Amino acid sequence: MSQIPGWLLRHQITIEPYLGDSSTGPLYGPSATVRCFVDEQTRAVISPGGEQVTSSSTAYCAPKTKAPPLSRVKLPSGRTTTVIATVPRDGGGLPTPDHTEIQLT
Repeated sequence: MSQIPGWLLRHQITIEPYLGDSSTGPLYGPSATVRCFVDEQTRAVISPGGEQVTSSSTAYCAPKTKAPPLSRVKLPSGRTTTVIATVPRDGGGLPTPDHTEIQLT
């Protein structure tokens, strides 16, 4: 198995990639809708800055899905949230489903 099977990607999220800050607030790129599996479960995760933070949802997407930290994400429930971290999950050739894990606030 090389990547997460498409039939497991039962949900869709909309990602607006974070581009940086301006004098009027955060800047986001064009939105993209991606298929994924959303798990709305609270858990502790480590942010890119090394801090322990609370994640309220995790999206499991196809490998190489791009969602930089601080990107805006709209979940199937309609809730808008922010990316804490995006983590590539690669089995290194083992028979596990490779995917991208997006940790959300």
